[in-house]
Amino acid sequence: MAEGLGEVSGPARLAGPEEGIGRDELALAARNHGLPLEALRHPVTPPGLHYVLTHYDIPWADGEEWTLTVGGRVRRPLELDVAALRARPSVTLRVTLECAGNGRALLSPRPVSQPWLTGAVGTADWTGVPLRTLLAEAGVGPDAVDVVFTGADHGVERGVEQDYERALPVRTALGEEDGVLLAHTMNGAPLPPQHGYPLRLVVPGWYGMAHVKWLRRITVLGTAFTGFQQTVAYRLRQEPGEAGEPVTRIAPRALLVPPGFPDFMSRARVLRPGPVLLEGRAWSGRAPVTSVEVSTDDGATWRPAELEPPPADARHRWAWRRWTFPWTAAPGRYVLCARAADALGNRQPVRPPWNRGGFANNQVQRQPVLCLAGPGPA
Repeated sequence: MAEGLGEVSGPARLAGPEEGIGRDELALAARNHGLPLEALRHPVTPPGLHYVLTHYDIPWADGEEWTLTVGGRVRRPLELDVAALRARPSVTLRVTLECAGNGRALLSPRPVSQPWLTGAVGTADWTGVPLRTLLAEAGVGPDAVDVVFTGADHGVERGVEQDYERALPVRTALGEEDGVLLAHTMNGAPLPPQHGYPLRLVVPGWYGMAHVKWLRRITVLGTAFTGFQQTVAYRLRQEPGEAGEPVTRIAPRALLVPPGFPDFMSRARVLRPGPVLLEGRAWSGRAPVTSVEVSTDDGATWRPAELEPPPADARHRWAWRRWTFPWTAAPGRYVLCARAADALGNRQPVRPPWNRGGFANNQVQRQPVLCLAGPGPA
């Protein structure tokens, strides 16, 4: 740790038994934002509603002067500006992104960090150059192990000064199935600053930490990458000293559009009696979603929801799918839940999968509602 950094950058910790959200967590929550759950109705999330997590500062970027370098264990190092990348053949993929820390604030004890509830998700149409074509042009060496992606965002975390960097195994970077993109366009327009303008990585099926924003350098290594965000952060640990398992692919999740109307402060939901179409979205980065179940009694019983058919367009296979469930609400109090399962048999748990970083918590959503007796105001 550099001298003095320890005064501003402390170690990871868990909140105390009675400790509420602190000012530091509130500051993070004010900088970052989740998807308002009513926006799940959009099949493609408008950029301003898509979740945002920024580790450090949003870098100032002049797209005309931005360059991307490709080096390391390659035969032909490359240096390209954004105009050259835009001129290359591109593809568009519809991909659901979810923050690895989604659901962290629901854990007990709570890991102190960005206090996500359930809304750290969004789906966009990302357009860009397939990473594998750029790596093929550079000529990846036969001894390549990892491909490192370096962003322009710079800061300090747990006493370590760093650029934000993550790596993918070379087989993932070169793989055709996942279609890793160097994206310059979001929903048909240049990337907004908070989403990585002018260039970012999109890794279908992986949690958001892999989708490096403000991308400026790609380095092919002949050894495993050991940077902070790879070997210290984003690991599933029960105890501080463990090496832990890496966070990689998105666990299955279904989210419910909160029905009825909300109280301003508490966001408690209120309904009138009668037919209600419950709806939401479901996704998994491990395999296609195969089913969604809904409970109106806090998980005591479950019934199948109707899941929209798999996408006909293979470019949408990593996007969420809509589900619906008709329900007739009678006066009373209810807790609504939805859970998803995928083709590999992964199913959302009712109890949260706790770890010290608060990662990959895909526990079943619980949405309390109050159904009032009688009609609404005239």
